[in-house]
Amino acid sequence: MHKGVRWIAAAALLALACLAAGFAWPGLTPGQDDDLATTTVLRGSIKDEISALGTLEPRDYVDVGAQVSGQVQALYVDLGQQIQEGDLLAELDAQVFQARVDSDRAELRRLEASLAEREAQLELARRQFAREGQLLAQRATSREAYEAAEAAVKVAEAQIEGLRAQISQTESSLRANEANLGYTRIFAPMSGTVVSLDVRVGQTLNANQSTPILMRIADLATMTVRAQVSEADVMRLEPGMQAYFTTLGDRTRRWEGTLRQILPTPEVVNDVVLYQALFDVPNDDGRLLTQMTAQVFFVHASAEGVLQLPLTAVQPTGINAEGQEEGQVLVSTPQGLQERKVVLGLRNRVAVEILDGLREGDEVVQPGQQALSVSSGRRMSHL
Repeated sequence: MHKGVRWIAAAALLALACLAAGFAWPGLTPGQDDDLATTTVLRGSIKDEISALGTLEPRDYVDVGAQVSGQVQALYVDLGQQIQEGDLLAELDAQVFQARVDSDRAELRRLEASLAEREAQLELARRQFAREGQLLAQRATSREAYEAAEAAVKVAEAQIEGLRAQISQTESSLRANEANLGYTRIFAPMSGTVVSLDVRVGQTLNANQSTPILMRIADLATMTVRAQVSEADVMRLEPGMQAYFTTLGDRTRRWEGTLRQILPTPEVVNDVVLYQALFDVPNDDGRLLTQMTAQVFFVHASAEGVLQLPLTAVQPTGINAEGQEEGQVLVSTPQGLQERKVVLGLRNRVAVEILDGLREGDEVVQPGQQALSVSSGRRMSHL
């Protein structure tokens, strides 16, 4: 038979074999190179992961603000400095607040002196009232004089109550002004690192309109990863699942943590809906810094020591009666190519777990990478 006729007959037999199997292998066409690209069935670990981009921020931090207005007279910290809770950070101009305190203290002394005077007058009025009562009993004075003495006692008592109220008001004003005077000295509310410094010496702060922020203090011992997860993947996340990330500066090192929280309110960036997923990692060596970019992976499922193949080597065919996904592969054997049904398990974007149908070491064809030559003498059989 002519060589061309033999070639056509072999191609027809191959096509019929594929149709009989109920499926076509992409890339396996006649007239290409003899050698097939194959991959070996191996054991290893496989993970189904959800990837996202994120940024790093301190888990615990505080923005230190000024509660009073004034000019910054002194700064005692620098950017990046380690500080302890209670350390003096800055001082504002205190002249106005000191003057208010001095004025309240002077007013308080004046009121206390007036109170002492009124108390003495009250004592005199009471004595006079007692004498008028005795004289009235002896009919030695008039009822009018007796009532006038009684009224003088009541007036003195009312004046004393008024002075005591003024003293209380002045004391309250003094406490407020002393507090404001104390606010001109700003102390660290927590231990940590100064990660931002927003003021300079000589700058005037206005606390009447909004709280001016002087600096941010952060505890860098624990960092929070804020990952942006697309709405297509966020429903696969659950608090408590394993997560890890690498940084742009060191892709060889992995930092691991556990998903803590998924914020309910998304952020829309260029019409893409992104949800914030948070998890914490220790930063004992201080390598992680604020605003670093992180390549984040959330582990949805994983398996160790399982048979696996590249996804390109498997043709999915459906779901079996047990609810397991099935597929077909081409196995290269000394007797030729064999189609086999396999049961599939966990998968990710590049590989799939083989639960049944193959053994470790089997050679499986990867269609589309290297084509089948019918003239090579290989034959296809069905199992």
